[in-house]
Amino acid sequence: MARKRPEPVEVVKARRENALSALVEAVPFIQFLGVEFDRRGDELTGVLPFRDDLIGNPLLPALHGGVVASFLEITSIVTLSWHYLWEDIESGAFDPVKAAGGQLPRLPKTIDFTVDYLRSGLPRDGYARATVSRAGRRYASVHVEAWQDHRHKLFAQATGHFLMPPPEPSE
Repeated sequence: MARKRPEPVEVVKARRENALSALVEAVPFIQFLGVEFDRRGDELTGVLPFRDDLIGNPLLPALHGGVVASFLEITSIVTLSWHYLWEDIESGAFDPVKAAGGQLPRLPKTIDFTVDYLRSGLPRDGYARATVSRAGRRYASVHVEAWQDHRHKLFAQATGHFLMPPPEPSE
């Protein structure tokens, strides 16, 4: 019995990129802050490109705490959604065209989100990576860390708990 031939790498990459774009473009606040995502396989890194209007304290200058918290929460939710939808994306069941048209799967809802501000966010690009600690059918726990120049010099970190969306009804 012959094994099924694997899909060309270009097809797989395009499917993953389209799915990530659909997730990010479905939330207007992500565009407002300008958050982008760098994808390497199944790992996502959130990128917050620096803009002058993100400064909260011009005397330091430092990134606004609300911008930092939002960046961490966005990274957590997108990473958790990516984790949650991975099998559908890989099997081709996730339709980015439908998602771009507003039929995005339901996203996790925040139960609580605790941010630790470790140092001032400097006026430069920020990066964040989230780790899904626990993902069940109803509840998920995520830890996220943010840095700027050096991966091991964090300027903020957070832990969040999320209510997972119920399974989509079969059509």
